[in-house]
Amino acid sequence: ILIKTAKEYFDSAEDEFKRERYNSAVVLYFKSLVSLADLFILQKTGNTPSSHTERFRISQEKFPEVYNLLDKDFPFYQSSYIQIMSKELAEVIKNDAKIMAEKTQVEL
Repeated sequence: ILIKTAKEYFDSAEDEFKRERYNSAVVLYFKSLVSLADLFILQKTGNTPSSHTERFRISQEKFPEVYNLLDKDFPFYQSSYIQIMSKELAEVIKNDAKIMAEKTQVEL
């Protein structure tokens, strides 16, 4: 399920990005990133986090490289509901999703 959702969110983000709908693209790239982070945690621990809080706690304690991506991008995901997101920001989160895809060996 995590692989399927990660790919679906990423593909949808690509569609939104092409249409210059950067707020939607940011949200969807971030959701792809989160799905991949959950997959990474599952691959390494055998368990998946059940909330943002648990995901952040586990990644901060055990996988700082994952935590740093999530921690950097989460505020933009939250802000996407009240601010206009830029093309450049969408590209940054897209690249972070690609980094997580490499870590989990998922082809987006």
